[in-house]
Amino acid sequence: MAEEELRDIIEKCQILDEEEFKGEDFHLFQVAGQKCLEEGYTAEVLEVIQNEKNRAIVKIMGWNLLGPLTRCILKHKEGDVKREHCLKMLDKLTELCIPKELVLGFLEQIEQASRTQTSQTVLLLLKPLQEVLLKLHNKKAYSLGLSLSTILNQLSHLPVPYTKQQLQEDEHGLCRCCNDLTHFVKPFVDDVVQHLAASLGGEYKDMKEELLGFCLKSLEYPLLMADLDQLPEETLQHPLRQFAADILGILINIKELFPRVFLWHGCRNKNWDNEDLLEMEKEKSADSLACLSYIVFVQDGFDMDCLPVVFRPSYILQCNMVHIRVLLKRTEESVLSKGLALLENCLLRLEDKSLFLEHLEFKGFITTPQDLVKVITLCPFEPLRKKSLKILQLYIDKFDEEGKYTLFRCLLKTSKHSGVEGYIIQNIKNQIDLALRRPEGSKFFTGFSLVSLLDMALSLPEGAETDLLQNSDRIMASLNLLRYLIIKDNEDDNRTCVWTELYKIERTFLKPLHVGLNMSRAHYEAEIKNKKENRESYSSKSCSVKVPGEKMPAMTTEMELKVLRSALFTFDLIESVLARVEELIETKTQPVTGETTGIK
Repeated sequence: MAEEELRDIIEKCQILDEEEFKGEDFHLFQVAGQKCLEEGYTAEVLEVIQNEKNRAIVKIMGWNLLGPLTRCILKHKEGDVKREHCLKMLDKLTELCIPKELVLGFLEQIEQASRTQTSQTVLLLLKPLQEVLLKLHNKKAYSLGLSLSTILNQLSHLPVPYTKQQLQEDEHGLCRCCNDLTHFVKPFVDDVVQHLAASLGGEYKDMKEELLGFCLKSLEYPLLMADLDQLPEETLQHPLRQFAADILGILINIKELFPRVFLWHGCRNKNWDNEDLLEMEKEKSADSLACLSYIVFVQDGFDMDCLPVVFRPSYILQCNMVHIRVLLKRTEESVLSKGLALLENCLLRLEDKSLFLEHLEFKGFITTPQDLVKVITLCPFEPLRKKSLKILQLYIDKFDEEGKYTLFRCLLKTSKHSGVEGYIIQNIKNQIDLALRRPEGSKFFTGFSLVSLLDMALSLPEGAETDLLQNSDRIMASLNLLRYLIIKDNEDDNRTCVWTELYKIERTFLKPLHVGLNMSRAHYEAEIKNKKENRESYSSKSCSVKVPGEKMPAMTTEMELKVLRSALFTFDLIESVLARVEELIETKTQPVTGETTGIK
């Protein structure tokens, strides 16, 4: 029945000129052709399309069969005779139909493909779509841009394979699509490159912009989300790494790599603020450019030697700081790891103490360590937390004394995390130690300049009301710093001004700490007593504890008692160090007598 309907409409249209075809004819042709394909009459439809007498009909109406034809191909497996018929039909339609209509038809099929058939549809239609685009004369650049945008939008719904096994299996076909895409754009890249010698204008200039947009969008997805490190087995090719290399190659060929990598080279003479980042995001290129910088500097451009080795390491860090900020503000493991790797790569190019206070005038330089602190304290991935701490130390080491001094002040003000503050105070102690070993001392870590830093380090955030348990790391680091100063710096020398400031340290740090310890110990001892007295009533009960972002398992009374005793142990530890510090102060400040000196 469907076959007869198709033949009837064909016989009717064979005697008409192209301009005489009516809307009803288009509809009848499409319905009859679709029924034939759905009912399996693929050989009959192929015969109609290949018949030279039907050339005009196929040219005008054939593109209406793209939908049912695509579905029929995807329905049948490779080697199936019906699939082969359909593939021949697709070739014939690509040859005969009006290119502009075919482009829209192909893109419609790609856009309407379900998630499970996205990659299959793209892989099927890329080659015929390329052939049709190459036939276009007017608005070729526009149609190319529309095609690439539609395809990448569809591919963005596919998950990025991350592990070696996922890359090998390529279950959703993303890797194969990316590989075919680079072959798809190659003739258009060649076309642009051929005309680069002359100043590009008109169609070629527009085509270059579309190719640039394709590269930037590919860098944003899937490459930003992918792990681009080389796979362990040298013989195993990393498909997305190869795609990244292809994208880099396109940028090199169209002369856009260098301008994109150093797009923000003006950063030397300006501060970066939120408006700058918003402007980047408005252009939808911030993530793309950050990923590009990662590929160029961390992956060495896949050995392409794409950048001249003429830039100072400090300049490379300056230009990359905006990209590092973009990456470190994300939460995905793969993106964060790229930000940390890019920062580490830039820092390793620098010699220690080669960055100065002027660099901290750029907002990127002062906010990046704060971003590292957020990763250290909030990131759920332990390897990234550890790496962030390592890079924070590397970052500190690259500054001279004045830069370190300012950086320490900033981090003590902004970190709001006891462990990080304790780590910074330990760094301050190390710098003071280095300064005291030199006869000339230091302008910033000995003498009067050190006083304001000691005021920040040797203090309790909320005086006697400070939560000592929550701030134990910072308090222990502060006590160890004070103990070190008392031992290493004699009162007569007073190179660190600790003896001049001792009265203030006792008033604002040691005495409030004593009060806080007494209050905290009394509170926790009372809690333990209460738990023990009510053990039986508590034994059948449990309570749950909440921490930011998650609910901890319920705690039994015994578990609660263990936590309370652990808190008391922490207080004992703090108190023992505090007692040692006060003992040292008393020893060093008591009058020297003949008995103690052996003089009669």
